[in-house]
Amino acid sequence: MEKYYDYAASTPVSTEVFKAMLPWQSESFANPSAAHSEAVAASKAIQHAREIIADKIGALPSEIIFTSGASEANNFALKGTAFQHLEEKGHIITSSIEHKCVLNTCNFLESIGFEVSYIKPNTDGVITAAEVRAAIKDNTLLISIHHVNNELGTVQPIEEIGNVAFEHDIPFHTDAAQSFCKLDIDVDDMNIDMLSLSGHKIYGPKGIGALYVRDARDSKLVPIIHGGGQELGLRGGTSPMPLIVGLEAAVEHFPGRISEQQKAFEQEIQQYQFSRNGGDNVLSSTWNITFSDDDEVKRFTKEQAWLISQGSACNAMSNTPSHVLSAIGLSEEESRRTYRISLPPYSISSNE
Repeated sequence: MEKYYDYAASTPVSTEVFKAMLPWQSESFANPSAAHSEAVAASKAIQHAREIIADKIGALPSEIIFTSGASEANNFALKGTAFQHLEEKGHIITSSIEHKCVLNTCNFLESIGFEVSYIKPNTDGVITAAEVRAAIKDNTLLISIHHVNNELGTVQPIEEIGNVAFEHDIPFHTDAAQSFCKLDIDVDDMNIDMLSLSGHKIYGPKGIGALYVRDARDSKLVPIIHGGGQELGLRGGTSPMPLIVGLEAAVEHFPGRISEQQKAFEQEIQQYQFSRNGGDNVLSSTWNITFSDDDEVKRFTKEQAWLISQGSACNAMSNTPSHVLSAIGLSEEESRRTYRISLPPYSISSNE
């Protein structure tokens, strides 16, 4: 029987999440923007979801803006900041190993006149605060560095980078799709001004995520989806009640211990010859491994019926090596012997 070891790409909806969503599908289906009692109940449910999610990262409920997922949240953070400066343009700092949605957004902004610096990682996939500091210019508008790399599992020094951004009075955004609920996050301690998160990485439904925006009520972010005033006027569209409640339940019920699958995997994988990429500070649930040679790859693929990725899910349809693996110095041949094995996630802070 095939084992699913691609949890960094997507997780199943948990039983608790499914049960929480069910009543909002057909029983309590009112539009929360309406004026009657059913709408008021829906509005209160949304507020409670904001409170649960905000508490997880040390934010205020009013600072949580619901989106369709982390890709939209990343687009909103980058474009919403850049579009404030369409006339004079400006400079953005990111890394060369961000998720494709960030890189493609930056490519778009470059095409309309913005300047982007793509910081290269070291061989472990780490973006240092010193490199970020060195890239800052007088017209730098935003620093956007992901918290955990989606292919390597490398944990970035977000607090150090946040301190650099704070010292220079530059907004700091982080893509936390791979770290939310898995690592401790405090947006104040880390000087994070915007943070993107996604439901389907933490046993929640697909199609829902959020962007944390510091002092959102006073934010000058330019909306990329205009609507009827929802989400403080920053993101239009009827609130997807089942998905929002599902995201809340995913946060509330995220597991707090290492899964048995992960323990079994760590024993099983040792029979093969490989090197693990990403350095010492990586998510324990993400293993990016390069097999020693083609024979070892053949032995592995013959013996193990595992559903895993070469690179990330967004690279799966491409026949070219992962941009992340190339950035850390792997050759094309080494990249083709490299696999991402991502196990059921758990909360490292509650690793009992």
